[in-house]
Amino acid sequence: MSMQVLVFKTSVESHENVSRLAPMLNKLAGDGKWNFALDDCDRILRIASKGVRPDEAIGLLGSYGFLCQELD
Repeated sequence: MSMQVLVFKTSVESHENVSRLAPMLNKLAGDGKWNFALDDCDRILRIASKGVRPDEAIGLLGSYGFLCQELD
């Protein structure tokens, strides 16, 4: 399975939110395999992974009350 980069529009607004999500994102994708661009108007989440499915990331952020939508 090759490395893929998933890109999502999110409602995550602060570094405090990112810190809250970090342990679960590390578990999902691995340390250093994800990042947020909070300065982007869509507050982009990028995940680089060999095995993460979009619905897993969407469900994870949703369970914390954040919107998450995959971008093409």
